[in-house]
Amino acid sequence: MTGGSRGLGEHAVRLLLSEGAHVATCARKPEPLDSLRGSIEPPDMLFTRSLDVSVPELLEQFVEDAASALGGLDGVVACAGGARGRGIKEATAQDWSATWEMNVGHVARLIATTTPHLRAAGGGPIVVVASISGWKPGPQAQYGAAKAAQIHMVSSLARELAEDGIRVNSVSPGSMLIPGKRWDRMRQEDPSGFDRFRAEFPGREPGRSRRTRAVRTSATSTERTSERATRKLPVYPGNNHCPEGSARSRPPASSTSASSAWTAPQQLSEKIISGDSSGTFCHLNR
Repeated sequence: MTGGSRGLGEHAVRLLLSEGAHVATCARKPEPLDSLRGSIEPPDMLFTRSLDVSVPELLEQFVEDAASALGGLDGVVACAGGARGRGIKEATAQDWSATWEMNVGHVARLIATTTPHLRAAGGGPIVVVASISGWKPGPQAQYGAAKAAQIHMVSSLARELAEDGIRVNSVSPGSMLIPGKRWDRMRQEDPSGFDRFRAEFPGREPGRSRRTRAVRTSATSTERTSERATRKLPVYPGNNHCPEGSARSRPPASSTSASSAWTAPQQLSEKIISGDSSGTFCHLNR
């Protein structure tokens, strides 16, 4: 897993470890990785390395060393990502290029490098953490364009790799309240602006990482329970990016309060495990 030292990635790493998996993860800064590994018992269940995923040779070497340390690979998660620059008037060509490399370039190289290991294992899952910004436009454009490219790449690669037993899925979280990240900084630095922002949500709070990690770990299950090679899995807490008419844009018919719609990601994860391919949660098969 790339980007597993903080926030959503850290929660997913911990959940996989709690289920008995041996995990390798990387991140840009060494301190959060050291802290994460120091909290794991036994620590040899977790292989870590500090690196910039946009540097091809560093990412490729991490994959090879992780496969050697773990004795092979059974699944892959691309969680690292991000954006550079602001709006179109301020963002430079370098901002666009860096955003593309962090998201699209890193994922393409990760999948290309891990595919031989998954093929040797008889197949396995690949999960790409995209974003609701990849299919519901919003600022900044360079980020949305890169996430849209990720979603399209997942669909294309799922077709290409299906014959090897490799399933490729994307998870598209909505706005998430993660300590130290964008919305958390806004909450601390601009309380009135944050109050206006969170008014968009039925429960008046952005999503939390625990709601997405269950979906992702379900998608990384090594059980061959689904005939479908790929799905795009939206996980959003009902904010104004929510697709009209979807399961998260309104409470269930039996609901008496908006907050009950928060159960939808757990229901979605059950559908992934069971292979249920209904359109209830707007997932697409291509």
